[in-house]
Amino acid sequence: MHDPGHDPRLTPARADLAAKYLEGKVQSERFVTGEEFEVTDAIAAVREQPSPGAMLMTEALRGERVTVYDRNGEGWAWGQLGGDGYVGWLPDAALLKPTAAPTHKVSALRTFAFPGPSIKLPPAGTLVMGSKLAVAREDGSFAVTRDGAYLPKVHLAPLDHREPDFVAVAERFVGTPYLWGGKSSLGIDCSGLVQVSLTAAGTGCPRDSDMQQAGLGRALEPHERSSLLRGDLIFWKGHVAIVRDGGTMVHANAHHMATVIEPIEPAIARIKQAGSEVMAIKRL
Repeated sequence: MHDPGHDPRLTPARADLAAKYLEGKVQSERFVTGEEFEVTDAIAAVREQPSPGAMLMTEALRGERVTVYDRNGEGWAWGQLGGDGYVGWLPDAALLKPTAAPTHKVSALRTFAFPGPSIKLPPAGTLVMGSKLAVAREDGSFAVTRDGAYLPKVHLAPLDHREPDFVAVAERFVGTPYLWGGKSSLGIDCSGLVQVSLTAAGTGCPRDSDMQQAGLGRALEPHERSSLLRGDLIFWKGHVAIVRDGGTMVHANAHHMATVIEPIEPAIARIKQAGSEVMAIKRL
């Protein structure tokens, strides 16, 4: 069904059904236009199969657009994320028809949405970095969304805001537990950390480490590897780390089950001992 030119992670095509824009490019029984939805949950799981026990491939955050091509009638929608093009199954309950274009994004690791203009009210929800919101007005130190949630203005930034240093964003995630497919401060994986950090700095970034290795920056020649710079990306098979300076790196990893800062050389030695060599170092 998939020829080698179409990555199934980024190609909304199955044997029985595919996106209309793929007609003539892939084999499928029928082609559908799809319908745009908006993620209304704080974090929506994107799974490999329509089951809560299926593998978490990635996550969609509040305010992200999703083009839905199929719904199985049992609470699951199959579609493609607007941000990075990832394809998978999302819970139907996490999606609604879009209401208003977002104006702001969450710039803090996490923030609370309050039901009114007081920090003493019990929060109505938690939102994570990168979530998008339509702010209707301000009320003192709060931004009020169109659906009446009050968020601390200090935790929001305009949609076009760019963080000056994506490595500093990644460093803020130190201590976050490791989660395969995660992309928030509640749980994150190695490529999720790179994607969330680069996106905060205004750089488009694919989701998985192999896509990042293929699509980001230029590969350093062997003689350049002795002088690494802040922001260089070190790639192994299935893993990526962010260089902080000549001697240390930050990465989410399953060895520590967390996002950590550690010295580069011992980490490379440990990962090599576990059977994986450095495949590339890319400079953005």
